[in-house]
Amino acid sequence: MIFEFKGLKPVIDPSAYVHPQATVTGNVFIGKDVYIGPSAAIRGDWGKIVIENGCNVQENCTIHMFPGTTVYLRKGAHIGHGAIIHGAEVGENSLIGMNAVLMDNAVIGKECIVGALAFVKGEMQIPDRSLVAGNPAKIIKEVSDEIIAWKTEGTRLYQELPKNCMDTLIPCEPLTEAEPNRPEQIVNFKTWKKSKN
Repeated sequence: MIFEFKGLKPVIDPSAYVHPQATVTGNVFIGKDVYIGPSAAIRGDWGKIVIENGCNVQENCTIHMFPGTTVYLRKGAHIGHGAIIHGAEVGENSLIGMNAVLMDNAVIGKECIVGALAFVKGEMQIPDRSLVAGNPAKIIKEVSDEIIAWKTEGTRLYQELPKNCMDTLIPCEPLTEAEPNRPEQIVNFKTWKKSKN
């Protein structure tokens, strides 16, 4: 659902897809080819939220801030299921893992990977191409070209998802059995298969 707050309505590019069970409130800007998943809460009441082109904010994520703060998700940022971004900035083409927490005024550089369940303390500055994990989060090593290729390909799937949702996502009753010739897979993810070998 989309809500105006104190006269400010969210600004959402027509190519973006906000799931009907997500909530977007107030001073929020959502760019091109952005995917916002069900139960995401993007609350621009006390500050501003800018989600640049090609980002995705997956199920059960929360984005909020202290008063007067702007939260930025830079181009191609990938926010995993259940993550919390509170007053932080996520750099271009970075991935925030499932259930990670980024606190106020933390800045994640470009092409970083923040591991699942990581807790990034307020004010922490993460340099470009860093792999970060733990509670509290620590920089573990530099992110490889292979990992960035894997991340970028995964994000590309999410950049295609808004159009796919607009074209094909409809409420339905379930089948009682699978129809003949039902495909086993609907996505070919080349780097994922390579990284598993």
